[in-house]
Amino acid sequence: MELRIANLSKRYANGTQALQDVSLTIPLGMFGLLGPNGAGKSTLMRTLATLQEADRGSVMLGNIDVLRHKDEVRKVLGYLPQEFGVYPKVSAEDLLTHFAALKGIDNAKERRNVVSALLQQTNLFEHRKKALGSFSGGMKQRFGIAQALLGNPKLIIVDEPTAGLDPEERVRFHNLLSAIGENIIVILSTHIVSDVSDLCRQMAIIHEGRMMLTGDPVELLFLIKGKIWKKLIGEAELEDYRKRLQLTLTRRFAGRTLIHVLSDESPGSSFEPVIPDLEDLYFATIKGFIHQPAAAAAQVN
Repeated sequence: MELRIANLSKRYANGTQALQDVSLTIPLGMFGLLGPNGAGKSTLMRTLATLQEADRGSVMLGNIDVLRHKDEVRKVLGYLPQEFGVYPKVSAEDLLTHFAALKGIDNAKERRNVVSALLQQTNLFEHRKKALGSFSGGMKQRFGIAQALLGNPKLIIVDEPTAGLDPEERVRFHNLLSAIGENIIVILSTHIVSDVSDLCRQMAIIHEGRMMLTGDPVELLFLIKGKIWKKLIGEAELEDYRKRLQLTLTRRFAGRTLIHVLSDESPGSSFEPVIPDLEDLYFATIKGFIHQPAAAAAQVN
């Protein structure tokens, strides 16, 4: 099974063009949708989750027309939105049991078994009697995944799941996503580059509503192999370098400014070569320095 998106567009009433002819094929496994805030990620996720309408385009999940047969999609969909609310005074076990009933698991014994198994899978079983209001941010996100897994979904969508989590909880959440993303489609929408580099075998970069780049992260890095250079500069020099060179990223380092530059050859004798990573590729792409190779673009569309 795969998810095929073709020429999907959405404009809001205020004139914002959130999606512009987005075309994408998403296979089984973990798929990373990477883009800055406001890029169109959440609009795309809500559309795929049948929560809003598109202006035009098509989406097929296997043989299911996602835009026309929403009830069929919801039977095989698990969704963890960016803002996942819980009833603070209800226990994890009771709320997950309620969600299981809403999902159509009518047999009480089966429902108990499913809830118990999912709480075990998300490492929440020992906390099952605790009120959700006492959960940490990471525990709430893991509970969100537990409810998304109800009904053995074929497609799971998680929108900005690790934003605000501490490093330890992010590792737990990454491990959980990796475990569930073997035999189903899991779409991870995020602006955190390391989430995609750690978890996903396929990815896409979206910016200003347009799909900019898609493919295997390892293979995509060959687009900038041998083309990233670094240098430490003073803050006052930054604007001059920005005007003259293609800066992929800048950050403070040891009281100075570290710049990475995209260039086919060394920009100067004081620059050092860098082994590029996904962060370099991401920033080079959203700044318009890198474009989808023609052959790969044809495969996507």
